[in-house]
Amino acid sequence: MSGLVTEQAAFLIDVSRLIQFATAEGWVITGGELWRSPEQQEIYFKSGRSKTMNSNHLRRCAIDLNFFWNGKLVWDKELIRTVGEYWESLSPKNRWGGNFKGFVDVPHFERVEVELGVTPKKT
Repeated sequence: MSGLVTEQAAFLIDVSRLIQFATAEGWVITGGELWRSPEQQEIYFKSGRSKTMNSNHLRRCAIDLNFFWNGKLVWDKELIRTVGEYWESLSPKNRWGGNFKGFVDVPHFERVEVELGVTPKKT
């Protein structure tokens, strides 16, 4: 099994844990975007919807989720913070878009490649 397949599998196990945690906290979660083609990524990049052409969506190691509270879609960073913190606690490779510097992406959860001895940077 390739390293990427192993990372994708670990990522999805953590996503399932995240959804279970958020559901137990009272959130209703629906799926957003998991995989993105290079062509779609270019469209997002050119329109300003993404700040990179090297998105972890291209590796199937990022997902955007929709969070609903009392039937309303919520993108408020402070309201979702507990879920984001839980996500990052699951693995040192997990990053929550709500903690990104500059381009904050609250519904975004990703798994980054980590070199030995290097801490992932929040972008």
